[in-house]
Amino acid sequence: MNDPDIIYPITTVDVVLLTISSGQLCVLLLKREQDPFKGSWALPGGWVRTNEDETVEAAAHRVLRDKVGMPPYHLEQLGVFSGASRDPRGWSLSVSHLALVPHEELEDLDQAHVSLFPVEEALKAAAAFRHDEIIAAALQRLRGKGAYSSLPASLLQDGFSLAQLHQVYEIISGEEINSASFRRKVLDLGFIEETGESRIMPGHKKPSVLYRVTDRARTFHRTLTQV
Repeated sequence: MNDPDIIYPITTVDVVLLTISSGQLCVLLLKREQDPFKGSWALPGGWVRTNEDETVEAAAHRVLRDKVGMPPYHLEQLGVFSGASRDPRGWSLSVSHLALVPHEELEDLDQAHVSLFPVEEALKAAAAFRHDEIIAAALQRLRGKGAYSSLPASLLQDGFSLAQLHQVYEIISGEEINSASFRRKVLDLGFIEETGESRIMPGHKKPSVLYRVTDRARTFHRTLTQV
């Protein structure tokens, strides 16, 4: 029996969807069409539907499908954010997730209500529901975990060059990475394989060998971002 003195929290999922656009790590935000915070930018999110969602991860997938129109290349639970002041409607609890999607998958989005913000701009724009705190946590997760895992490769469609993969790791880490050392480590770790195709990349005269990821969630015993 429910205790009438207990007020149950608003329970939602929120997704920090990250991609790389114009050489920058970006966050996808939606313009809210209703109160609270109508007209403000916020993360894709929604109520957990207990009659529909088997898990909070399933709820996150549903939110991305309904509001962004696609499944992510990678999705993992980020953490729980809660408190009495996050949502003006009442005490709220958000089970937040980190999602990674190649930019090419986002080209057909409704630009009137969806926009990509470079991460520093997103931290300023997404104050609704204190989503800036969730974004900051997602960036910390990606930058920390990305240094010793295949996670950043989920920001690329299959058919990428080693130079493109190297650039992604540099963008995420915010540091220059020795290209020869990076190439050697990546090929030695074996989380990518050749597609059998090659292509001439912008700024290059010779075709580059193209690769695909064999495991998007591998972790390594050593970092890829240091010599």
